[in-house]
Amino acid sequence: MTRAPRTRPTLEEVAAAAGVGRGTASRVINGSEKVSDRARQAVEGAIAELGYVPNQAARTLVTQRTDAVALVIAESEERVFGEPFFAGVVRGIGSALSDARLQLVLLLAEHAQRNGRLDEYLTRQHVDGVLLLSLHDDDTLPDRIRARGLPVVLGGRATEDQAGAFVDADNVLGARLAVDHLVHRGRRTIATIAGPADMVVGRTRHAGYLAGLRAAGLPLDPDLVVPGDFSQESGESAMRVLLSRRPDLDAVFCANDLMAAGALRVLREAGLDVPTAVSVVGFDDAPLAQSTHPPLTTVHQSPEHMGREMVGLLLDTMAHPDEPPAPRLLETRLVVRESS
Repeated sequence: MTRAPRTRPTLEEVAAAAGVGRGTASRVINGSEKVSDRARQAVEGAIAELGYVPNQAARTLVTQRTDAVALVIAESEERVFGEPFFAGVVRGIGSALSDARLQLVLLLAEHAQRNGRLDEYLTRQHVDGVLLLSLHDDDTLPDRIRARGLPVVLGGRATEDQAGAFVDADNVLGARLAVDHLVHRGRRTIATIAGPADMVVGRTRHAGYLAGLRAAGLPLDPDLVVPGDFSQESGESAMRVLLSRRPDLDAVFCANDLMAAGALRVLREAGLDVPTAVSVVGFDDAPLAQSTHPPLTTVHQSPEHMGREMVGLLLDTMAHPDEPPAPRLLETRLVVRESS
């Protein structure tokens, strides 16, 4: 004799086992506070006994929430999975969402891939809010998402004068600390490998570099500035350009640690001792900074902390949609190692 397959427990069976009405059982499952403690305990006991799993689609119709948050990273898979900054932010976001019992939906989309399916997915039918990371200047995605009534929090900023829902590191101060440190070490021909000019993070770190030079009374020499794209390869190529232009340079501030690692490699190949001949400072304090040769002086920021703060700001925005969100600027500090 074959046994009938076990069927999924229904809401009606949970209500019957708990000795309450279907409406009461539904309110408990959907987190309503309009239920007595006794009824709640009875329903929760029945759920555990029967192994009941709520129908998410039906629950969404009742609560108007999906309990999911999308993280959209505007970079290629190669960069997202190859650079420690992104891994740290994702860890922080995942941990904070888990604490809030929300599901993370990770979406990778370079600028050219933004329209179409991504736009169709980022709606209230699929997610309760959106976190955006690594935006470039001409990106209209935040405005398109807000037009659908979804709360949005940016990791970083789309413009320098942006207000509202964003979390960013104090990049200007961090870069200024790096240059101040090099000046106090007696360096006077301080170059920079800057970040991308079409991203606020690139421009603000460059602004901090310039502010440090001005404060020290040093000239602003365009030959000492070469942009990179935050990759190690761009750090290598930029360092070669700098050495060809100004072989007399005695320090380099790099807008992130990967570019600094590339610069160190080229300086070593050129036979220039670090820090005796040239001092090098990076930005991020990624794990890589402790394993370069020599270990890298760098500006510390915490990607995990940024991720957690992004989630915190999003939850605040979701809970208080009529209140203007306040941006959060995170502390940066210098970590001195052997490269300077």
